[in-house]
Amino acid sequence: MNIKVSEAAKRLGKSEQFVRIGLQRDILPIGIAVQMSSKWTYHISPKLLKEYLGDEKNR
Repeated sequence: MNIKVSEAAKRLGKSEQFVRIGLQRDILPIGIAVQMSSKWTYHISPKLLKEYLGDEKNR
């Protein structure tokens, strides 16, 4: 299962661009970004997003 960038952004309270760049730079630990020629594709794991949001709430 994959979560859309727009849904992840909404849950995080951030912009879609924030999520894309975070994944591209490997600094947002909720999934992966893969560059295919000049386009990027994204896989956002529901499990990793849930864990990340849990960590954010506990800070």
